[in-house]
Amino acid sequence: MVLERNMQLHPRHFGRNLRENLVSKLMKDVEGTCSGRHGFVAAITGIENIGKGLIRDGTGFVTFPVKYQCVVFRPFKGEILEAVVTMVNKMGFFAEAGPVQIFVSNHLIPDDMEFQSGDIPNYTYFRWIG
Repeated sequence: MVLERNMQLHPRHFGRNLRENLVSKLMKDVEGTCSGRHGFVAAITGIENIGKGLIRDGTGFVTFPVKYQCVVFRPFKGEILEAVVTMVNKMGFFAEAGPVQIFVSNHLIPDDMEFQSGDIPNYTYFRWIG
């Protein structure tokens, strides 16, 4: 996905490594964040464009418009995800699919289905009974 962000950079980061400092700040600020519109930003894969900077009056900071490519993860209702079960209790189970923690209540599981632990550690599956 291609996203845009205005990045503010302190004057001490100006100079020969300006681009590297800007990209480093972008990665630190954006990777691992979540927004309702785009989901989780897993990684920045490339920089498409860094626009001309605009000096902020009275501060010396410069705002750069940056257009970048990134990998996002946004699950949606009804999507089937492969997840790792992290905890099972009498109320249901918790699982993780990437950065998302999932809880499935026992009340959502049909009566003719039950939990079964597999031979592989941390592997749980459902088995139809009846």
